[in-house]
Amino acid sequence: MSSVEAFILALVEGLTEFLPISSTAHMIFTSELLGIKQDDFFKMFTVSIQFGAILAVVVTYWKRFFDFKNIRFYAVLFVAVIPALVLGKLFDDKIEAILEKPIPIAMVLILGGVFLLFIDKIFKNNTSDQINNISYKKALAIGLWQCLAMMPGTSRAAASIIGGMQQGLNRKTAAEFSFFLAVPTMLAVTAYSVFIKTWHFHGNEIKGFQLIMENQQNLMAFVIGNVVSFLVAFFAIKYFISLLQKFGFRMWGWYRIIAGSVLMIYFFLL
Repeated sequence: MSSVEAFILALVEGLTEFLPISSTAHMIFTSELLGIKQDDFFKMFTVSIQFGAILAVVVTYWKRFFDFKNIRFYAVLFVAVIPALVLGKLFDDKIEAILEKPIPIAMVLILGGVFLLFIDKIFKNNTSDQINNISYKKALAIGLWQCLAMMPGTSRAAASIIGGMQQGLNRKTAAEFSFFLAVPTMLAVTAYSVFIKTWHFHGNEIKGFQLIMENQQNLMAFVIGNVVSFLVAFFAIKYFISLLQKFGFRMWGWYRIIAGSVLMIYFFLL
């Protein structure tokens, strides 16, 4: 993977990770359009650059994340992330197999878009605006909703935000809790991919960090990917909240439907 390709993929990751439009789907389609080889380094790269996006959330909400007096905040996040950790480990191989099939992902993108068209009306009476009031039971429910994003094309952000609204949170609070929940979720996935999972490179089985250090090109791609995803995600987080407050989910629904339809046509014609 070249530095330019790493830059483009990281740009896509930073823009889409916290939007309800599926960052995984966008990176897969971007790689297809650019002709980037979807080998094990590509798969590991698309996960590892989420670390930059994680840092963007921590920096944006640093007062919340470093308020060590508020132990309940960390406890609620811990409860919410449990379903993703358990189910993610159980279905890791099956999820990876789906990543190689772009048409089903495009279909999920469209179906999710249709659902987003009606989500504001379904939960229009939500008034809860305090994350500190989220019970452990509600946190677990939101965590289960987040697991829907294991199907590429669903969007982790969309699943967790909708889960929050289903539990009574208003749009802004549900979105912010989705950002917070992304930190332990994506940190766990990134750490697993880099330090624990075994990847294949030239017939050898190696860990993710060894794959990154295998040559200068891989290392440069990893560094560029995380720096770019951090910078782009930092601004995407700030603007998404204001856009969500002003326009709701309808615009994202139409975007998913149009993007999914165009991509489905494209891959059918290949």
